Amino acid sequence: MKTFNPTTPSRRFTSITTFDDITSSRPHKPLTIGKKRSGGRNNLGWLAVRHRGGGHKRSYREIDFVRNKKDVPGKVATIEYDPNRSARIALIHYADGDKRYIIAPSGLAVGQAIIASDGADILVGNTLALKNIPLGTEIHNVEIKPGRGGQLVRSAGGSAQLLAKDAGWVQIKLPSGEIRRVLEVCRATIGQVGNSDHENMSLGKAGRRRWLGIRPTVRGVAMNPIDHPLGGGEGKTSGGRHPCTPWGVREKKTRNNKRTDKFIVRHRK
Repeated sequence: MKTFNPTTPSRRFTSITTFDDITSSRPHKPLTIGKKRSGGRNNLGWLAVRHRGGGHKRSYREIDFVRNKKDVPGKVATIEYDPNRSARIALIHYADGDKRYIIAPSGLAVGQAIIASDGADILVGNTLALKNIPLGTEIHNVEIKPGRGGQLVRSAGGSAQLLAKDAGWVQIKLPSGEIRRVLEVCRATIGQVGNSDHENMSLGKAGRRRWLGIRPTVRGVAMNPIDHPLGGGEGKTSGGRHPCTPWGVREKKTRNNKRTDKFIVRHRK
């Protein structure tokens, strides 16, 4: 982490990562595509996600979450910054001439060899089926459905732990504390996702959030009664009712997917 002298009020609290692990400042152009900003709108133009808009222009890096270059060895060419995610990404040069980006795990270095194979060694960056990974191993980029590609544990500093194997299923402990059942033929990558200092960053000022495309969030109790159910009141009030949305809907748990409840052994709370 890098901190600054308090030359301004915002500099006093700003802390950033040093980017010492970055080895290339420009992405591999054939693996980048243009990215259109949605502003939180869906395909009908309706506001689906609030407090989004603006921000710096970005190019999207196509990441290989599937890791389907089976039994083809690859070598790490560069470690790069990705503006679309908290983790670093690594450019892999495969023996057959193909080039792909992967999520860069902690400890992955330029020149290191990796492979996706059921018989691969338990080394950082290698991808195997869960049935071939020893219990207690730290993993990331975990598949939920075979062949779909990694969907769990992809953000900076994240890692899951393999707890048990039984009758074609494995149990993994996710970073949230949830224990979940996954088919043993699903695949995962060995190691912890890199850039673990990301959670220690302090943006320092409101402007940096705007650069990231995050717009201000106004508290309901700071509004007028016409604008929010928690608004108004003589002097400062704490609301006087349960937290709710601007439309008066009470805040509640948003998970409503009973179809996959059977895969959760222990909830995160």
